[in-house]
Parts: sequence; C-alpha cells; structure tokens
Amino acid sequence: MHPKVTEIDHPLMQHKLTILRNADTTTDNFRRVVREIAAMMAYEVTRDLATELVPVTTPVADCEAPVISGKKLCLIAIMRAGNGMLDGMVELLPGARVGHIGLYRDPETLEAIEYYYKVPSDIDERQVILVDPMLATGNSASAALSRLKEDGVSSIKFVCLLAAPEGLETLAREHPDVPIFTASIDSHLNEHGYIVPGLGDAGDRLFGTR
Repeated sequence: MHPKVTEIDHPLMQHKLTILRNADTTTDNFRRVVREIAAMMAYEVTRDLATELVPVTTPVADCEAPVISGKKLCLIAIMRAGNGMLDGMVELLPGARVGHIGLYRDPETLEAIEYYYKVPSDIDERQVILVDPMLATGNSASAALSRLKEDGVSSIKFVCLLAAPEGLETLAREHPDVPIFTASIDSHLNEHGYIVPGLGDAGDRLFGTR
C-alpha cells in the first residue's frame, strides 16, 4: 500500500487505542489517551534522529555523551484534530517549533480545502513531523504534504493514529517518499469516508462537539 509505512504494534499502545475506539470513552479520557499515544509514537518516529558526542562532567568523571544534532524539529498539526496529538509530542520534544495547517473536507467531493497555514519562517531548514489522527481518504494529508514541499521542506514524516488502505494508497501514489507511522491499519472506508472500524470523528471526540 505504501513503501514506507510503519504500523506500531506495541501492546500498551494497542491497549490505549482500544480505549479510543470505545464509543463510551468520555471526552476528557479521550483527550488524555490521545496525548499518551502521541508521546509513545514520538519515540518511534524520532528513533533515527542524528546525534553527536559532547563533553560532559558527571558527578563521577568526565565523558563524552550523545545529544541530538542535525536539522531542528518542527511539529505541524493538521487542524483541528491534529491539535490533539501535539501536546503529547511537545512534552517529549519541548524544543520543537510548532506549525498549523487548516484544512476541511468538502462533504461532496471529499477533497481537502486549505483555510489556514502558519509555519516557522525557516521551515525549509527543519525536519517536519506532520500529525493528524486519521488517514482516511488521504486527501488532507496529501494536500498538507504538498504545501510543505512547496515551501522547500525535504524531510517530512507523517504520523496518525489510524490509517485506511485507501489513504495509504493515496500517499503511495502522491508522496511515496514520506514515511508514515500509524498505530493501526484498519479495514476500509465506509460510504461517508469514515474509517471502519475506526473510532468515529476524532475532532468531535477530542473537543466534545459530537
């Protein structure tokens, strides 16, 4: 479906994902668990960050120890649901800059329409982690990735809680160079463009607007 997709199947993450799937999970618990899963996913997504050795004096001796090096990070959320994943990742990566891309899905065509775009001015010099809980049709993710590439971004990863095969196929066709990280590849999309079995509308459940 996509040449660079990673499905993170850690048991603890899968347990938390089941909580999100449950229709009876309250809004506050849904938000909390999304933050927890996002932080866990950040570990896997940043596994290949470059490091360099620097001198450090411990209470016992002098040594050389690794620190993060290379391009600086920027976390970008596809609004509004992507905002729910930002908090968990920012807790783990407090030095990262944050950007936002506002997109909404046309209910008839399911195409993504941009209404907001705000990223750091040096975005082309940063490693970007783009987050959105759901990869359904893939149209919003593809539009966001295209927009970032237009601004000169060459290092991008896309992170989502759930992915549908249809969305993976869209990104395989339009952005095969972008690694994708997800907690689950679900079955399919229904006639309304929702992931099955999914977890419902992530934005509504995060912000209590369902």
